[in-house]
Order: sequence, then C-alpha cells, then structure tokens
Amino acid sequence: MRTPLIRLVAAVAGATVLAAGCGSGAGPSAPGKSEITLWQQKFTDQEDAWYKKAVAAFNRSQDKVVLKHVIVPADTWDQKMRSAQAAGKAPDVYTVNYSKVPGFARTGVIQALDPLIPADKWAGLQEPVLASVEHDGKKYGYPMLVEPSAVLFYRKDLFAQAGLDPERPPATWQELIDYGRKLTTKDVAGVVTAANQIDLAWSTWGLQWNAAGHLPISDDWSAPRAADPAYKQLLQVYQTLYQQGIMPKQPLAPYADANPLGQGKTAMMVCGSWAASVLLQDYPKLVGQIGAAALPSFDGDATKPTATLGGWTLVVDAKSRDARASAGFVSWLLAEDTTLLVEFFKNTKFSKYSPRAAVAEAIAKDPAAAENPWAKTIEEQVVKYAKAEPAYDWAVSLAFGKAVEKALQGKDIDEALRAADAEIKELIAKNDLAGQGS
Repeated sequence: MRTPLIRLVAAVAGATVLAAGCGSGAGPSAPGKSEITLWQQKFTDQEDAWYKKAVAAFNRSQDKVVLKHVIVPADTWDQKMRSAQAAGKAPDVYTVNYSKVPGFARTGVIQALDPLIPADKWAGLQEPVLASVEHDGKKYGYPMLVEPSAVLFYRKDLFAQAGLDPERPPATWQELIDYGRKLTTKDVAGVVTAANQIDLAWSTWGLQWNAAGHLPISDDWSAPRAADPAYKQLLQVYQTLYQQGIMPKQPLAPYADANPLGQGKTAMMVCGSWAASVLLQDYPKLVGQIGAAALPSFDGDATKPTATLGGWTLVVDAKSRDARASAGFVSWLLAEDTTLLVEFFKNTKFSKYSPRAAVAEAIAKDPAAAENPWAKTIEEQVVKYAKAEPAYDWAVSLAFGKAVEKALQGKDIDEALRAADAEIKELIAKNDLAGQGS
C-alpha cells in the first residue's frame, strides 16, 4: 500500500541498501556480460516478491545481460537517488509514478524509450495512460498499472442497521453528508477520509475536477485557478463532515489504511483501489458485507470524474550504462509475454488495473479474478471516468490541500481559497512553471 505522500518522499536507495544486502536476482556478473541495475521502491510483500521472481526469470533468459535488483524503502528514496545521481551511480532502470515522468523527461533525468523499444510493443495501451508517460511527443516510460486514488468502500450491514439501502450508496455530496449523519454513532464514524493537508492535496484531485471542471492551475501552468467559486462547494462538504462530527476528529488510522472499515470503526471509507487487497486478505468473512462505488459527485452525474489514476512505470536513466539492455528489460517485463504480469495482478488481488489490452484480456479469462467482487464496479464506475494524476509541482497540490485543511478547521472558505490562489501564483513565478504544462 502506498500514497502519493510516499511517492513524494520516495525515489530509490543506493549504497546503504546495497550494503544491507537488500538486493536480489543476480550475483556477480559473468565475464562479457553487461550489468544493469533495477531500483524498485518497496511496495507490499507480495509485490516485492513478484519483482524478485521477475528479475530471476529475466536473468535466466539472458546470455549477455545480468540485472541486479535493489528494493528501496519509500522514506529514503529521494535522498538515496539524489546521492546516487550526484556520485554518478544512478540505477539504469527504476520505478516511477506517472506524475513525475513529464518533469523527469523535461529536465533530462530519464531518456526516451521510443528509439529503444520497437513500435509494435506500444500497441494496445490505453491512450490516456500512455499520455502520462509522454513529453514533447516522445515516450519516457512503459505503463505497468493504474490504480484510482479514491473509491468509496462501505459496510452494507451498517447501512441496513441505519435504515439505508445497502445497494444504494450516496450519489451526491449532499447525500454523503445525509448518510454520514445517519451512520454516525458513538462507536462508529459516518465516513473516514483524508484529514490533513498532505493527504487532502492528492486524494481530492478527482473531486477538484468534479467541482470545477479543472484543477487549481491553468492547463499551461501559467495562472492560478484556485479562487474559482466552484471550489467553495467542495470545501464546504469537508467542513460540514468534520465540524459536525461525521468524520472523526482524531484519525482512526493513516489515510489509505483500510482497517477502520474492516474493524467496524467506520461505515464509509474513502481509499484507493488498493484497499481491496487488504480487505480481501485480512477480513475475508466481511467481504459480502462490504460494497464499493465511485465517490459521489456534486450533482449526482456519475460520468464526471471523482478520482485520478495513479500508477507505476519503469524508466531508463539518462546516464544508463547500457540503455539498450535496460530498455530491453522494460520491454521483456511489460510489453511482451503476459504471464508474469497476470501473476502480479493476481498477487495483488486484482486491486489494480492493467492499461495494456493483452494483459487485461488475460486477466478477464483468469477464474481468480472473481475473488475481488469490487473489481468490475471500480473499473466501470471509477476507472472509466477518472482523470490522470496532475504532473505539476507537488507544491501546487499542497497549496490546495492547505485550503481544504483550513476549511476542516472551520476557517473562512473564501479566504482559504484566495490564500491557495496567491500561493500557487507565487509558485508559478518562483519555479518558472508558466508554459510548461500541456
């Protein structure tokens, strides 16, 4: 499980991790073999085990290349990567979340894969996801998966106890408030969602689109748009939920943690699609009592976005010692045989989604896919209408997150949005963002 906060503070580990023996997949390279290195951010145990197996399989398949594998703790990623780059020892291949790809491409940190991976290998990828790894007409990463940032999971049994229809989750923001009031007791929160500026910064991206039809900065990043009055309705919802005690005043768990729902401490929970794997793994007896739906929209229109699609890709460093071999591994893992990839989605309880048609078709034929009873609903109601994660500077997202946090605290909403607008305007000037957007 991970969040964009973890993504924000993560980038790859170097000498410390290597010294600690956290690598896998290859011993000393044989004479005449090209040695390349993969740095993978630490995910769940199941995902880490899958990467280890994939690296071992790749090395068995190669005569001229050996791949070394390092798993990096998320909280040391940025620091380790910067140190490695400064020392000229950056990994050849590494995991990156989509929102960082355009910036890395623009600043020359990673290299285009178009010349290194044949054109036919790019066929069958969803265009919106492919656009997330493109810059200036070139492709800088090969999409591996997508996972929507915000899904509404809820307890059907608690709905029934409160006199609500278990098969009809709230469709509008006002219904979310009304349902939340009915579901709140002294022991159970009506809804659990993000409650601090960092989590609010990324978990509300889809709702920002829903409220105003745009993000709080112009498409070309030249002007702030946080002061749009359309955002008032979004901040008002959070203020009402928090001030009326529908949301717990003290967090029950870190945001994106599915346990409060499984433990019966909340009747509704906003979390990414990855929550499904936790619920299936740790609360199997409750699965039939848990429902999933798209987050409510402001006006009840279910075709408007309420979530963004994050996910992970593999990139090749601009200074890779063997760019062709590195891109060859990326292609071997993500663009060719689907067997290993289907195993990845199976290991993660089909709580993530493949943007590659051949993989999605293979998953659909796998009987194990039925183990996740929410997968189809999330795919059809959330993934279908979600927007891509924004690629602008994280500080822009944080400025809006601060505004929502101020609303939670009961502060004036108009003033909070004006402050966010002013901060984003300053960020545009300070970081020369104008014109860098698409």
